[in-house]
Amino acid sequence: MCRWLAYFGDPIRPEELLYEPRRSLIEQSRSSGPDAGIANADGFGLGWYGLSDAPGLFRSSLPAWGDQNLRELSAQIRSPLFLAHVRAASAGMPVQQTNCHPFKHGKWLFVHNGYIADWPHLRRELTMAVDPDLYPYIEGSTDSEVMFYLALTYGLEDDPLGALERMAGCIEAAGYRHGTEHPLQMTLGLSDGEQVIAVRYASGPEVNTLFVSTSVHDIRLLLPAEERFRHFSDEARVVVSEPLIDLPGLWHEVPPSTALIVRDGPDSEDLPFVPRMP
Repeated sequence: MCRWLAYFGDPIRPEELLYEPRRSLIEQSRSSGPDAGIANADGFGLGWYGLSDAPGLFRSSLPAWGDQNLRELSAQIRSPLFLAHVRAASAGMPVQQTNCHPFKHGKWLFVHNGYIADWPHLRRELTMAVDPDLYPYIEGSTDSEVMFYLALTYGLEDDPLGALERMAGCIEAAGYRHGTEHPLQMTLGLSDGEQVIAVRYASGPEVNTLFVSTSVHDIRLLLPAEERFRHFSDEARVVVSEPLIDLPGLWHEVPPSTALIVRDGPDSEDLPFVPRMP
């Protein structure tokens, strides 16, 4: 499985989350969580919001842990909102830069952990459902990128959560028509530079994990000696596929079939996620 994280808060250096925690994203790329024998070695990406209206993007098909450019870049950038991803390619998916996350279109960044089941059989139908005006922007061959462009097709600009639900509904309907029992497995992260939207959902009973950090203010009270939290703003949040460090009370597991919205303010918002047909 892939791994990803999203950060929202006062500007920090991405290396503070990519490299410094005990179970940093880079460490997870060497061997991840319950699948400790599986390395996320099939590429990585970092997307961040800074001085430009559009996000910056750095991707490579190389393993994240050996890329010195990522190390240098993440130590020099300061950003209030960024998404990072380490990839374990699904069977048959090429290892190439255009298949690495985040995917970018305009102001949007998108990361995904999971799969569309029976993708080779569903690929043509789902790709053809993408708006013809958006189709030329698809560069790679992954199911994840098509998911992103389906969400753009179904109204991401005006109704992000509704667009994601319609994207999921479209995929499930196509899968069921082809006899696929559990068409969709996903945790995904999405941003327009103003908010982070994260979703945990699967068609079947097994759902990939997703966590969000709890109040930084509360963590400071519990762990006053932890220097790493002193410069994080009270509203700072980190959304992760799996925890970066093991500290009591630091992580809240996002329930299945839930969308999490992180934006300015002290609290994140949990909403039910229900796929529906476009």
